Amino acid sequence: MLDTRLETLCYIIAKAREFQAKEEVVIPETPSSPSDDWALQVLADHMDDMTLQEIRSTIEDLDPNQQAELVALMWLGRGDYDIEEWDTAVQDAMEEEYAERTVEYLLAHPMVSDDLEEGLIAHGYSCEE
Repeated sequence: MLDTRLETLCYIIAKAREFQAKEEVVIPETPSSPSDDWALQVLADHMDDMTLQEIRSTIEDLDPNQQAELVALMWLGRGDYDIEEWDTAVQDAMEEEYAERTVEYLLAHPMVSDDLEEGLIAHGYSCEE
């Protein structure tokens, strides 16, 4: 069961899709070196982007458990966890070091909107009307 409202999750999915559909947004497949903080570097180029600001505001307004749930939902959608492992995925997301940079972590994944949507479907939800 999800603690985050479906409307909020669907809004984040729509905004992530909108942000990453912009031509100037380029997300590298891999960092140029292991020490590069490439997610922050990529997103720093777009700090004035209203869509990014809207996503950031929405995600930062979530409590830590809901932010972890968002990360776990992406993991579930891309196949890192099964629905039976949901509680473990949320717990793992809370324990990871990027928990304080949820926005950057999520948007660094080019398929985040699709993965989040697939995670919702695994829970039996959909953003479709």
